[in-house]
Amino acid sequence: MDAVSSPCPSTPQWNYDRPFLTGQFHQDSKGHSVDIGLESEKPIGCYNASVQELIVIDDLLSALVGIEGRYISINRVGGNDDSFIFNVDGSMDLALQESSKRIFPLCKSYLIINQFVESRSQFKSGLVNHAFAAALRALLLDYQAMVAQLEHQFRLGRLSIQGLWFYCQPMMGSMQALSTVIRKASASNFVGSAVLNLLQSQAKIMAGNYLVRSLLEKMIESANSAYLGILERWVYEGVIDDPHDEFFIAENKSLQKESLTEDYDAMYWRQRYSLKDDIPSFLANSAETILTTGKSLNVMRECGHTVQVPALENSKLMNFGSNDHYLECIKSAYDFASGELLNLMKDKYDLIGKLRSIKHYLLLDQGDFLVHFMDIARDELDKTPNEISVEKLQSLLDLALRSTAAAADPLHEDVTCSVDTGSLLKRLSILKDLQTGGGGGESVSEADVVEEEPLITGMETFSVNYKVQWPLSLVISRKALTKYQLIFRFLFHCKHVHRQLCAAWQLHQGARARDMHGTAISTSSILCRNMLKFINSLLHYLTFEVLEPNWHVMHNKLENAKSIDEVIQYHDFFMEKCLKECSLLSPILLKKFEKLKLVCLQYASATQWLMSSIEAPDSNSSFDDLDSSSLENLKVLKLRKSSKKPNSPTDESTVIECVLKFEREFSSELESLRPILSSRAQAEPYLTHLAQLILGVGMDHHI
Repeated sequence: MDAVSSPCPSTPQWNYDRPFLTGQFHQDSKGHSVDIGLESEKPIGCYNASVQELIVIDDLLSALVGIEGRYISINRVGGNDDSFIFNVDGSMDLALQESSKRIFPLCKSYLIINQFVESRSQFKSGLVNHAFAAALRALLLDYQAMVAQLEHQFRLGRLSIQGLWFYCQPMMGSMQALSTVIRKASASNFVGSAVLNLLQSQAKIMAGNYLVRSLLEKMIESANSAYLGILERWVYEGVIDDPHDEFFIAENKSLQKESLTEDYDAMYWRQRYSLKDDIPSFLANSAETILTTGKSLNVMRECGHTVQVPALENSKLMNFGSNDHYLECIKSAYDFASGELLNLMKDKYDLIGKLRSIKHYLLLDQGDFLVHFMDIARDELDKTPNEISVEKLQSLLDLALRSTAAAADPLHEDVTCSVDTGSLLKRLSILKDLQTGGGGGESVSEADVVEEEPLITGMETFSVNYKVQWPLSLVISRKALTKYQLIFRFLFHCKHVHRQLCAAWQLHQGARARDMHGTAISTSSILCRNMLKFINSLLHYLTFEVLEPNWHVMHNKLENAKSIDEVIQYHDFFMEKCLKECSLLSPILLKKFEKLKLVCLQYASATQWLMSSIEAPDSNSSFDDLDSSSLENLKVLKLRKSSKKPNSPTDESTVIECVLKFEREFSSELESLRPILSSRAQAEPYLTHLAQLILGVGMDHHI
């Protein structure tokens, strides 16, 4: 998300111009010492040791709160706000100098901490720094109270230089540890998670010092308080309330839920909310859980489903202590949000029913409507893609749906038709993320698709679409529907080839019923039977070896899914597995299947001419007697390589020669498929079933 939803207020300039309001006045004025009747311009060495001690204690008490004394000066190094040097008068007694220098680190730590509090209290520093600075300010108040008590003892004449050192020692380690953290935070300008991680690491380093570690843990608890407020709203409401861009979850507002049904590359669920790099170390193991919890609540809110994570006892994320209570709260919120969203999608929006409906219409689980549709839409589908009227096809599809068992399905109105402009191979070549073929990074080249482009009709490019509404589009996105359509197109064309071969087989059976015998009919009948075996084996493999088993595996997993992430994962895995096992991700295999189907279609289209030639052996008919549509089909299907006519098309030997030509082409393509399937079946076991079915087709011997 944007770093700041609205511009942060700026710190007033007078806060910089008037240093007495900020505490940065140790170089602008001298501290007023106890009046003991001394002239300040004399070197301190002019006084005896006892008087010097009183003067030094007075100056040290001022230095402890960042105020210069008469004989102790404070100077910044190179103008840096966190680098200071304390200097003493050179004429001071050496013992007093050494005693003073032992206390200077505490004075320096105070200045560094105070400077950090002043600078990090500004609006632009972020909520974590604000909370950390507030905790430091409270600590400094205790520190200043200690200095005031020491000054009181000094005024009563009960404080010596050794006593001052004795009382300062307990604070020395804690203040130095905090100054170390502050130096690192200031040097890198840390905000948000970086500050929390720095405090955590420093606390681990000081594990051997109980007092220092305890103080750092209190600082962590205070700094976490602001972060916890952001985290609580996210895991309990699904709202990012982060004006200073400190939270470890980013929101991409440019991604809208509508993109799921329109954009193939839409990644709404994964990229609308995503993890940043700077995750607090104590939340690293729970980051994905926290992310999913808020995302689930967001989806439900966008569905208009008001939901609030139930408040449990001690559900407030007050601190990140050693008892891991915060993990229990996060896990409880995750379980509730995930379960609520899953139930919403399964019960109210009927996710399983929608997937089952898609299986009926796009995976042809119940294809009775398809038979009727192919009958009434045959003429339209025989046209080229540019000539097809999509509106007419839609009306025919609606008619087929209302005239069959699909009419009882209330979801059949979500089915619409579409016509692509290119072949299946061309479509696969466009979808780059699908080019992960079994041959190790296969890709579809232009040469693979160009040769078939002039021959394609609506039978090769027809597909159906399915209307999916939010929030089901999280699972059934445009990408998922595109993969369903690829499988549908492959199945639909196989069904078309099967229908054409069945029609050819009926012609052969009709010829046999009229007691027409001969070598030509037998040869053609055997070829037709072998082609039917091939296409039936392919359809059997696609439906009963790939789609049905994988569907049942996915269905069982969806029934036991615990979150929407698991549902998306199972569904995506199902689609990828089906595409792979249907050979759609292997251009080499797919091209072989397309070629075999083309030969089958060419033979089925030529069967009518072959049968008519055999039925009229004594007639003087010739190719000229064929109607124009038959001639056009022969041209398109490339059955004649020259314009030369045979002497007698009714001659049985001519018919046999034509049939044998198809037989040789079909056998050649089938044999070329054998080594490909055999070699790949070793590396990819699912091809074993395909190899057994397809390679077992063989060519029956002539009787």
